[in-house]
Amino acid sequence: MNKCIFIGRIGKDPEVKSLQNGNQVANFSLAVSERYKDKDGNKQEVTEWVNVVCFNKGLITIIQNYVTKGSQIMICGKMKTRSWDDSNGVKKYMTEIVLDAFNGEIELLGGKQDGQQPQREQTHNAGQVDDFNDDIPFAPINDKLI
Repeated sequence: MNKCIFIGRIGKDPEVKSLQNGNQVANFSLAVSERYKDKDGNKQEVTEWVNVVCFNKGLITIIQNYVTKGSQIMICGKMKTRSWDDSNGVKKYMTEIVLDAFNGEIELLGGKQDGQQPQREQTHNAGQVDDFNDDIPFAPINDKLI
């Protein structure tokens, strides 16, 4: 089974482009951090950058309307590595998490922004949206997100 789940923050505003066939594609990077204490007891943090590409029309709508630099989200998709030859004939590789009609979920996470109530939007395979407001803020407790 090829299924990846990541929680992180958007590195820069997502880029949405139209393809020649009229469909759209969204691209963004997700910063995923891990915190731990090293052998000397010092707190360490390591950040990995995850490239995400989305072909799901419903998810692209959510991305365009709600996802901006710094947004905290959870994604669920499939990992795919593609390759191409650059202009010098050197083979290049890129590993991405693909969100499409069959393998794609986005859940917006986070607390209050700009004085508004927290919003959580969740989409599943068909791009359906369940949205609700709640009064439970999401905040780190002891360096862990609850």
